[in-house]
Parts: sequence; structure tokens; C-alpha cells
Amino acid sequence: MNDGKGLIFNIQKYAIHDGPGIRTSVFMKGCPLYCKWCSNPESQRAHPEIMTYDIRCISCHRCEEICPVNAISFNEKRRQIDWEKCDNCFKCSGECPSKAIERIGNYLTVDEVLNEVLADEIFYRNSGGGMTVSGGEPLLQWEFVAELCRKAKEKGIHTVLDTCGFASWNVMEKVLKHVDLVLFDVKHMAATKHKEGTGVDNELIMSNAGKTAALVRTWFRVPLIPGFNDSPEDIRKIAEFARSLHIEKVSLLPYHELGSSKYAKIGKTYSMDGLIPTDEEKLKTATAIFESHGLKVEKER
Repeated sequence: MNDGKGLIFNIQKYAIHDGPGIRTSVFMKGCPLYCKWCSNPESQRAHPEIMTYDIRCISCHRCEEICPVNAISFNEKRRQIDWEKCDNCFKCSGECPSKAIERIGNYLTVDEVLNEVLADEIFYRNSGGGMTVSGGEPLLQWEFVAELCRKAKEKGIHTVLDTCGFASWNVMEKVLKHVDLVLFDVKHMAATKHKEGTGVDNELIMSNAGKTAALVRTWFRVPLIPGFNDSPEDIRKIAEFARSLHIEKVSLLPYHELGSSKYAKIGKTYSMDGLIPTDEEKLKTATAIFESHGLKVEKER
């Protein structure tokens, strides 16, 4: 925590795919994984950063004039950012009249976030919803997340943790004390393949998945990534693992390209250009395999 504050890049109201009912999803910034297909690359770095929107730029040159490190320039067509020079001072985002440069990530107190969550309390009561803490990876800021969930539960709010599970069990257990449901991301059963796609192996993740399922109500979330984990054999192994842990439900997240345009906006390169989104046949096959193992399946789009 930063002086008792958490780094958050979005608070999404009326979320319907992040647990039961209507929810408010709190997205923590920073992640120990770097999944090649990540649709929210702005969630990965554990510090505030700028995001650019060229379509909004009116070429007023205010950002260029105020930048103290000369990281911004204009050519005949549009504004250019020298990402190696940029030190995220945020003077440009504060000066831009058209919001063509925005700050991503703000430090908020637990009470500031909780007040946002409580504003929609009536929707949770009527739908069986509540608050979901997601990311990035919430466990990177576990002290903040534990306190947020503790206070939410004191107010009678249902709490969900959406996690990749890459954290020490000692940390994870402290957060789970205040969590009603865990959405546990499972990306691949093979350690080497998992590392190839995310930057880390899955030994700790698999261990934590078993311990979590034994302690708290748990659902799996499985991204279906073409050529990475969508073969019938890959799906079968995940299904067998889920069944062995008595997982209640599996949510399938078909790969899409909707987040690919964000990479250039934060100075990154998207490495999966040209990958074809998951087709209906692959989705039906995966669903059938999970259902054949006695698992309830939800398909998210």
C-alpha cells in the first residue's frame, strides 16, 4: 500500500460477468504475469502511467510545450510519444483539453473505494451481487485488498476475489478470510507451456488452487487461446483438475482482439497480431468436455 492507499485503474459499475448478480468490480493495477493475450495491458505495470488516444487529439501542442523531458513531438500527421524518455510526470495529461492523454492508475483509500461500492448497494441486494476485486492481480496489494474486503463484509456486501493465484499462500490465506467466492484463473496445466504464455510457471498457482478450493467457494476462469490451450487434450486436463477439486463452475473466456489496440496507447507492442479469435466450434468442444466431467459451464463474451 502507498500510505494506506491502493493503486486502482478502474472501478466498473454494473458488472455482470465477475461473479453472481450485479456487481461493482474494482480493478487493482499491477500483475506478476505478462499474458501475451492480455486484453487490459494497462493493468500490468504496478505504477501509474499515461494512455494516449490519438483520435481525440486536436493538435493544440500544449502537451509538447509542457513536457519537461521533451518526450512529446508533432509531425505533419499526429502527436508522437518517445516512450523511453517519458517519466510519467503526468503534466501532459493534466494539461490536455481533449483528454487525448490520460493518467491510468490512481491511489485511493479503502474508504474511498468502499463508498463507490456502497453507492450501488440496492442492486446487490436485489440481484445477489456485490463487490469483485480484480486486476491486474489483487494479491500484489494484498493488505489493501484484505482490508477492503473485510470492511465490505462488515457492511453485508458479498465479496469476490478474481486472481491468477501467483502469490505466497501466507498472503493469499490472509485475503481469503474476507472473501465469499474466488474466481481462479487457470490458463494451462503444463508448467513450461504456462511460462511460455504468461512469463511464469504454474507450480505455485496449481498448489494455491487446491488450497483455495478446499477453503473457499471457487470457480475457475479459463481463457481459450488458439494454439495455446484450446486443444481437446489441454481442455481435458483442466477439466480433470477442476473435477478433482470439486470446482462449482467453469467460466470460458474466448480469445478476442478487443484489447490489442491498447498496447500502442501505452507504448507496448502486441505480440499476437493476426491470431484468429476463438470460433464457435472450439467453444462448443470445450464446453462439452467440461460438461462431460460434471462441471457447470458459463460462456463469457
